[in-house]
Amino acid sequence: MVTTKRQNMASLLSETLFETAGQGPPPSKDFYQFIITQNEVIWRWWKISVRSEFRGAPPGEIKHLHCDFLNDAQLQEQLAAVFGTRILDYSLALCRGHVDYLERLPDKLLLKILSYMPLQDTGRLSQTSSRFRKLCNSEEIWRQAVRDHCDMITEDMEMLANVMGWKNIFFKFYYNKEHDGTACPAEEEDKANTESP
Repeated sequence: MVTTKRQNMASLLSETLFETAGQGPPPSKDFYQFIITQNEVIWRWWKISVRSEFRGAPPGEIKHLHCDFLNDAQLQEQLAAVFGTRILDYSLALCRGHVDYLERLPDKLLLKILSYMPLQDTGRLSQTSSRFRKLCNSEEIWRQAVRDHCDMITEDMEMLANVMGWKNIFFKFYYNKEHDGTACPAEEEDKANTESP
């Protein structure tokens, strides 16, 4: 059962799970690339030197299955020396199958999931990463919040939201309604239309 769920979640992942590249630490000028795919790790290096025998030389390359990388202490040491222990720890976790599937879902799907969360939880989630902060502050989330608390969104509200933003509309009108009994703009407009002679 757990294996089946993991396989289903793996289908949501792109082929490349992680990729980084950069120059080695001084005095080396060599350039390195490290890639983790769903099945293997790829370590490439380009020798940067003024010596003629290195000019135009193809890059060196090592490819390992995840299990082989986990047992290759020498390659792990090289990875840590070039990119740091944080990248090494993250790479080891990925190769052990510890993948943050939620972080890897497309924005459209995450926004759909977020639309079912209470706004207090959305606020907490926004503090977990820069990507979730951006999603939790998106116009789609706050437009939905206004829609959830008003019978309808009028053309005037749409125009106002284009200027103020849906988050500001929510806090200006709905938040006040919860705390002091005022209605949302659409409800105020309906009430005025009903009461007019």
